[in-house]
Amino acid sequence: MATHSVENQPPPLSDYDVFDADLALVDAVAREGAAWAVDELRGLGALAGSEEAQAWGAAANEFPPRLRTHDRYGNRIDEVDYHPAYHELMRVALAHGLHTRPWSEPRPGAHVARAAGFMVWSHVDAGHGCPVSMTYAVVPALVAEPSVAAEWEPHLFSRHYDRRALPAARKTGATAGMAMTEKQGGSDVRANTTRAAPAGGGTGSGADYSLTGHKWFCSAPMGDLFLVLAQAPGGLSCFAVPRWTPDGARNVFRLQRLKDKLGNRSNASSEVEFDGTWARMVGPEGRGVPTIIEMVNHTRLDCILGSTSLMRQAVAQATHHAAHRVAFGRTLSQQPLMRAVLADLAVESEAATVTALRMARAYDAPADDSQEHAFRRVATAVSKYWICKRGPGHAAEALECLGGNGYVEESGMPRLLRESPLNGIWEGSGNVICLDVLRAMSREPEAIVAFRDEINAARGADRRLDAHLDRVDTHLTELDDIETRARRIVEDLALALQASLLVRHAPADVADAFCGARLGPDRGWAYGSVDPAAAHAAIVERATPVAG
Repeated sequence: MATHSVENQPPPLSDYDVFDADLALVDAVAREGAAWAVDELRGLGALAGSEEAQAWGAAANEFPPRLRTHDRYGNRIDEVDYHPAYHELMRVALAHGLHTRPWSEPRPGAHVARAAGFMVWSHVDAGHGCPVSMTYAVVPALVAEPSVAAEWEPHLFSRHYDRRALPAARKTGATAGMAMTEKQGGSDVRANTTRAAPAGGGTGSGADYSLTGHKWFCSAPMGDLFLVLAQAPGGLSCFAVPRWTPDGARNVFRLQRLKDKLGNRSNASSEVEFDGTWARMVGPEGRGVPTIIEMVNHTRLDCILGSTSLMRQAVAQATHHAAHRVAFGRTLSQQPLMRAVLADLAVESEAATVTALRMARAYDAPADDSQEHAFRRVATAVSKYWICKRGPGHAAEALECLGGNGYVEESGMPRLLRESPLNGIWEGSGNVICLDVLRAMSREPEAIVAFRDEINAARGADRRLDAHLDRVDTHLTELDDIETRARRIVEDLALALQASLLVRHAPADVADAFCGARLGPDRGWAYGSVDPAAAHAAIVERATPVAG
């Protein structure tokens, strides 16, 4: 008699098109100006949903990077070894232009197309997205020093992934990283103690400097170029630090250790020491933060994209499992309470998706579109705070939909759960982001005007949204204890933006469920507390992927 049989288990969610299965993303790509990229996104989506690519993601996380400080002879090399699967992930990402496409091939909708591709490919693995994101974000910051930009853009724009640790002159492609924070300062980068001394006779942007100090976090340490903050004689300044000096020698870039992180295991994050490290100043002396903030703003956009992708992955896994698992005579997706939970998770994911692609469109705006640039100033921070903040709870609830199966590593859900807090911390944790919104409110009133114009575009379409918009207006005029109330203010701004976008662009069932669950007076706190009258079945069906 057989003692082991496998029954009532869902088939693997593989060999499906990640892009086509995400109807909210498909709609948003067309609406926000990148319909021309759909065929390419479908190709990338099919690869992302393949068994082979999913195996790459699993292997890159199972076998994390290792630090090699010295070679066999005792020479200092400061290199990180990655599993071959990681290099495959990077190869595909760069081949599809996810690192610099909007800059190397500018056209209307380029940021939207790139954002959608970044979200789709992140289904395979989130960790390798760090160097991809850093490379994308470094380009607008390098503009502050044209000579550095001219030197590095040809390498950064290349779609060829060159994994070798070589001088830029001997490489076809290059990637970038960032090193801002130090152990004594964290988010307070003005407390940095790394020093920069003039090294070539001149001073100011484009001049040579020698850096000495320690960085507590260095992103993507096997990159070829890094933006670094250091104290110059004229104040905190921004510097371009290559891994190799112009004469082809190894720059002093001592990797002290790799961080042992909660998640993001495939990606190396390091501590680095500079000791007479060669660098070139980028931007005016003493204006390091305004210079590097161009890089930070674009990586904040990628934090939004990354968390949105994680939400979509969680919904795909949960709805797929529920569509096949039977309990008490019905599939889980037919059980009213489970269906309510799945619908709520799907609505959260769709709200993040419409917001993420709307933000990407704001980055596509031409330089003379002051309205869009003002809007993105506030909306990037607001969206980064809220979408990234919602991620961990969303991942935990989706994992629970799989029951005990979801708690097992092989399901992939624990990896999503461990990954989900990262984007809320990277590029400014929650309080830092909220304070940034308050600064914009006081110093850049045009940004708040543009944000209000966006959310008020849906006024009159839903009474619950109208009431919420009135609360937002009150928030923006009451200044007492405003710093203490900053999180509530930013939360309400985010909900207003998401609801406004859904009411205007999403299916009526989705928008109605969101407004009832997030804005209504009797809203619940746990996922699944949506209005019983909401069209749960239609929402779940829209969100459920179909495997090949």
